[in-house]
Amino acid sequence: MSGFVENFRNIFKIEELRTRIFFTIALLVVVRIGAHITLPGIDASILAEANKNSNAGGLFGLYDMFVGGAFSKAAVFSLGIMPYISASIIIQLLGAVFPYFQKLQKEGEEGRKKINQLTRLGTIPVAALQAWGISVQLASRRAGDLHIISPEVSMFVFTMATVVFLTAGTILLMWFGEQITERGIGNGISLIIFIGIIDRFPYSIFDEYQIIASGVRNILIEVVYVAGFVFIIAGVIAVTIATRKIPVQYAKRVVGRKVFGGVTQYIPLKVNQAGVMPLIFAQSIMFIPSTVLSFFPNSDFMQSVAKYFEYQSYFYSFIYAMLIIFFTYFYTAIAFNPKDVAENMRKQGGFIPGVRPGRPTSDFIDNILTKITLPGSIFLAIIAIIPSFLMKLGISNGLAQFFGGTSLLIIVGVALDTLQQIESHLLMRHYDGFMKGTKLKSRR
Repeated sequence: MSGFVENFRNIFKIEELRTRIFFTIALLVVVRIGAHITLPGIDASILAEANKNSNAGGLFGLYDMFVGGAFSKAAVFSLGIMPYISASIIIQLLGAVFPYFQKLQKEGEEGRKKINQLTRLGTIPVAALQAWGISVQLASRRAGDLHIISPEVSMFVFTMATVVFLTAGTILLMWFGEQITERGIGNGISLIIFIGIIDRFPYSIFDEYQIIASGVRNILIEVVYVAGFVFIIAGVIAVTIATRKIPVQYAKRVVGRKVFGGVTQYIPLKVNQAGVMPLIFAQSIMFIPSTVLSFFPNSDFMQSVAKYFEYQSYFYSFIYAMLIIFFTYFYTAIAFNPKDVAENMRKQGGFIPGVRPGRPTSDFIDNILTKITLPGSIFLAIIAIIPSFLMKLGISNGLAQFFGGTSLLIIVGVALDTLQQIESHLLMRHYDGFMKGTKLKSRR
């Protein structure tokens, strides 16, 4: 314990790291403040009463968890960072179809800058469309006979103001994420989602405590649930850091009087090579039908269709799981290119024992990557749909999202990445890291 405290103190001995941490915390505090600023024209007291009487579960309840409760408060950050992620998905999908985007992906740093700029521009119409859907939903909601929107505010003005404020809120969050990545401790977009999810944890624990205190559930059953939750968390951590190592032998090379090579290294292939991105991508896609259907609150047909996209429906779980498997392979193919790895190995005089350089090496790596990605993608899909089944067993919606599903995977993934960032700063300054005797490796 004393060693951990000493290592924690070392963080604040490094001026650069200390500045980055304080900068990150400051921006995350602003993010949480924005999640409590209600949109103009909304009666906050009536909205709170309406939320108290409504069902907190469902897909919109999950969305509300991602944005740290901002959605249920109709705050300026209600959309969170999801429109930016949706725009990123669209751009990456276009890269698989149109040659122009494929060319940008191969142009290195310059291509990445252009893709980032296109993603920023694409975020604006996506956020505006979702903001419009939220304005329609707010206009249709009532608390008793009272409208949530103040009577003196015209619907046209409210709709325009809502679209402008929510779109501006998403753009501001996008900028915050980029600043945290460049000037903070990294993983800005992921940290914004992470802090929103963590913010809901105390409320979920309190809701579960009330269920136990009211006698609805026995304490022994709760212990069984907790044991199951611990098992799930252990499994998520194990799969997140699980690696398949491919040995690579480098031939000896003599340059002048120096000898290079002659060593064996490894290519680490993650079982979960794509990290949490498949779940975020799939979740963003699943928000689209609900957003579109929210435009028709008075249509019986549209509401009957909306039942198939409810979070606890079997149809939703099946489609969601299939999307996760697809995006796991899709994102892995984008993030890791076996052809480039094989070509770099060939140029450096490296080879996999028993495999010829060039195309055979590329096929060998691709074959192994395909095999280990399948169980990884299925595991992600199972973990993602667990909360919907836990809620059917009576576990509160908030707590179920923490111990299974996208929320848990994001928490574990972002926590490991953030620790790795801090660990690298400590080791560069010759301080002991948090993981003594072990090297904490990045998931990327």
